[in-house]
Amino acid sequence: MDHEHDHDAVAASDAAAWALFESAVGTVLLVAAAGYALALWVARDRSPWPARRSMAWFAGLGCVAAGLVGPLAAAAHTSFTAHMAGHLLAGMLGPLLLVLGSPVSLALRALPVTGARRLSRLLRTAVIRALTHPAVAGVLNLGGLWLLYATGLYPLMHSSALVHALVHAHIVFAGYLFTASLIGADPTPHRASIPVRSAVLIAFIAGHSILAKWLWASPPAGVAPDDGRAGAQLMYYGGDAVDVALIVLLLHQWYVATRLRAGAAVLAG
Repeated sequence: MDHEHDHDAVAASDAAAWALFESAVGTVLLVAAAGYALALWVARDRSPWPARRSMAWFAGLGCVAAGLVGPLAAAAHTSFTAHMAGHLLAGMLGPLLLVLGSPVSLALRALPVTGARRLSRLLRTAVIRALTHPAVAGVLNLGGLWLLYATGLYPLMHSSALVHALVHAHIVFAGYLFTASLIGADPTPHRASIPVRSAVLIAFIAGHSILAKWLWASPPAGVAPDDGRAGAQLMYYGGDAVDVALIVLLLHQWYVATRLRAGAAVLAG
C-alpha cells in the first residue's frame, strides 16, 4: 500500500509540474501579446505602425504556443516527428515572425524619453553586444541543438518538466537572438556587416543539415527508427524552408543598403 501511495504521489507531483509549465508558457505569451498591444495603443498618435509587423508578432506568438502547449506538444512526448514539428514552430518559424514584429522599435516608440534612453543604453552593453553577434547567437542556437540530440538530454527532457522548460526556453531565446542578429530591423548600434551575417548563416545551414542527416541515421535514445527518420526529414526540409526565408530577407537588406549607399554617393557627387 505504501508503495502504491508513493507512486500516486509521484504521479500527482509530475502532473502538477507539467501543468505548471503549460501555465507558465501561457502566462508569458499572454504578457507578450498584451505588452505589444499596449505599446501599440500608447504610440497610437505617432506615425502609423506597419500592420504587417503586428501581424508577424502575434503570428509568432501563436507558433511558439502551438509548439510548446496543446495537442502537438502533448504528442511530442511520444513522437519524435511531433517533437520536431514543435521545434520548427517554437525555435525557427516563431522566432522569425517575432523578429519581424520589431518589438524593440515599438518599445522605443511607446516608452517615455527616460525609459527609451535606458533601453538604448542596455542595447549598447557588452553583454547584449556579445549575445547579438551572429557567430555567438549561431553557436548558442545550433550548439544547443547538438547538445540536445547528441547527449542524453532528449529523453531527460521528456521525463522532467523543469528540464523540458529550460530546454525550450533556450530554443526560443536562442532562435530569436540568432534570427535578430541576421535580419532584425530593430535598431542596434553594433550590427555585424552583411558579409559576416551571410557567412554565419551559411555555416548554420550546413550545421543544421548535418545534424538532420545524423539524426536520420542515429535517432536519439528511445526513438523508433521510422519515427526518427521522419522527424529528421521534417527537420531537414522544414528547416530549409525557414532558412530560405532568412536568405531572402538578408539579400533584401543587402539590396536596400546598396541602393542607399548608391543614392548617397550620387548626392555627394
